[in-house]
Amino acid sequence: MTGKIYSASTTAPVNIATLKYWGKRDTKLNLPTNSSISVTLSQDDLRTLTTACAAEFFESDKLWLNGKEESVHGPRFLACFNELRALRKIREDANPELPALSKYHMHIVSENNFPTAAGLASSAAGFAAFVQAVANLYELPQSPEELSRIARQGSGSACRSLFGGYVAWEMGQEADGSDSRAVQIATQEAWPDMKAAILVISASKKETSSTVGMQTTVNTSTLFKYRTDVVVPQRFKEMSEAIVNKDFETFGKLTMIDSNQFHAVCLDSSPPVFYMNDTSRLVIGLIEKVNKIYGRVVAAYTFDAGPNSVLYYLEKDELIVLGLLKAAIPDVDGWDKKSYTSSIAPAVPDGVDPCSFEVLKEGVSRIILTGVGPGPRKTDEVLIDGNGLPK
Repeated sequence: MTGKIYSASTTAPVNIATLKYWGKRDTKLNLPTNSSISVTLSQDDLRTLTTACAAEFFESDKLWLNGKEESVHGPRFLACFNELRALRKIREDANPELPALSKYHMHIVSENNFPTAAGLASSAAGFAAFVQAVANLYELPQSPEELSRIARQGSGSACRSLFGGYVAWEMGQEADGSDSRAVQIATQEAWPDMKAAILVISASKKETSSTVGMQTTVNTSTLFKYRTDVVVPQRFKEMSEAIVNKDFETFGKLTMIDSNQFHAVCLDSSPPVFYMNDTSRLVIGLIEKVNKIYGRVVAAYTFDAGPNSVLYYLEKDELIVLGLLKAAIPDVDGWDKKSYTSSIAPAVPDGVDPCSFEVLKEGVSRIILTGVGPGPRKTDEVLIDGNGLPK
C-alpha cells in the first residue's frame, strides 16, 4: 500500500434526554414526532472516539466498531456519508487545488468507552463522532447546527451530541427535514454544577431496539398522540426556561414525570414494549422516597430505552445522593474511577428502608459518575495504523 492517508480523529459525547424523543413522522429522514431536550455528559467518562481516513489506494469504504468490522451499506450510515461527500465535492469544485477526497474511499474506526446498545445512547455518540470526524477530515465549513441535521439522519438523538451543555432538538415542520436540527439552550459553563450518576442495570443488548419500539408506539398507542400534541410542547417550554434559570426543582420534576410518561406510552403499545425492569423500578421508588423526606427534588431519575438509570443532581447534594448510593451498592464497579468518592461515607436518610438494597446490589453492575460536558472535540489520538487499518 502506497500513497498519502488523510485522517482526522474526533471524540463525541453521550447525551441523555430529559424530555424524551420517541416516535418518527418520517422513518427515512429520522424526523421526530416531538421536540426533545437533553444534557450532554462529560467525555471524561462517556465518549466515542472515531478516526476517519481517506486515501486514493483504499479499495472500498470500511467501518470498524469496537474492533469488529461492520457493514457500510446501511441506509442510515449512507445517508450521512453521501451528504458529507457531496459537501466536500462542492468545496473541491470551487477549488480544484484541493485533494479529491470526495472521490476516495474511506476507512472509519470507532471505539466506545461504555457498553454499546444497552440504553446508554451509544448510537447518538457514535453518529455524532462519525459526522464530526468526517467533517473535520473534509474541512467542511458547516456549523454544528448544520452538521446536526446530517447526524440526525444516522441516529435521531445524535444531533444533540453535536453540542455540549444543554441541548434541544427542534422537531421542525418541513417535509425534507431541513429545519429539524439541534440548538444549544445553555452551555455547560452556564450551569456547571449539574452532576449525573448512571446505574448500569444491564449492559446487554436490549430485546427491543429503539427503532422497532418507536414505530410500535406510534402505530398502536392511544396515549401517544396526546403526549406529542399537548404534553411535550408545554414541557419543552417549561424545561427550557428551567435550564436557563438554573431551576433544578422544576427541571427535576419535569425530568421524572417525562421519563415516566415515556415508559407509559411504551407500555400502552401493542404488544407492550418493556425497557425498565424490577431493579429500575426500585431506583424510582428510592429516589421518590428521598425527595419526599427532604421536601424537595434532591435527585431526578430518568430512563431511556433501556433499564439503566440516570440520576441528575446538583453538586451541593452530592453527599446525600452518593452517600445513599454507597450504602445501597457499595461494591459495584466504578466507585474507584473518581478519587473523591473515597471520602464519601455511606448514609441512609431516616425513613428509607434499606431492605431494597439487597435487590439493588444484585441488579446494578456498575456506577458511572459524571457531569455536564462539552460537544465533539478534535484529538490527536488515532485508531488507524500506517496502512489505514485499525491498530
